[in-house]
Amino acid sequence: MNIEAKELSKIYGEGENRVVALDKVSLKIVSGDFISVIGPSGSGKSTLLHLLSGLDRPTSGHLTYENKDIYGLSDKRLSALRRRRIGFVFQQFHLLPVLTVRENIIMPLLLDKKQPDEGYLEQLSHLLGIHDRMTHLPCELSGGQQQRVAIARALIAKPDVIFADEPTGNLDSRSGAEVMEMLSAIHEKMGKTLVVITHDNRIAAMADRQYSIVDGVLTEVVSG
Repeated sequence: MNIEAKELSKIYGEGENRVVALDKVSLKIVSGDFISVIGPSGSGKSTLLHLLSGLDRPTSGHLTYENKDIYGLSDKRLSALRRRRIGFVFQQFHLLPVLTVRENIIMPLLLDKKQPDEGYLEQLSHLLGIHDRMTHLPCELSGGQQQRVAIARALIAKPDVIFADEPTGNLDSRSGAEVMEMLSAIHEKMGKTLVVITHDNRIAAMADRQYSIVDGVLTEVVSG
């Protein structure tokens, strides 16, 4: 699924309180891309992810998925697009504490009134190293394991693109490295488009295409 942003801007407030969180950002994401966006806190990187994924609407600009402007969709249809074609991984794991690992993973499907593909679920659990944790509760897992569960949940609906917002932000360096290796493996083995927002240069360098964002302005990082 090809995604194209054209001069996306997000502005909060008016007059003296006016804040430009994102300033006329244009970006093309081609199916199978692995893109990183790096920037300090408050640079606009999470705002960019929210706009690219349809979680928020821009003040101005356009965003097309396969040449269709998704901001022209109703909230209901936009929500369905996110459930079925987009996977999200956040810094916070957002696992429901009273549900088992399996129940947390398949929750997006149940919300869409669908049943899981058991073969695919088993493939995911083995790929992410959580196949022996499926009946455990989140409190019985390490932080790294919880993030792997969150990644499995992001993948369960077989989305076209994964947006990861500081996916290692709540992990120690070792667990964070393992999570990024798994995201890279998912990109390579499953052909998923991967967009990672980070403040870590080492994570950003893993991507095929790297961008930096400062004060809401996006710039491609050209190596060499």
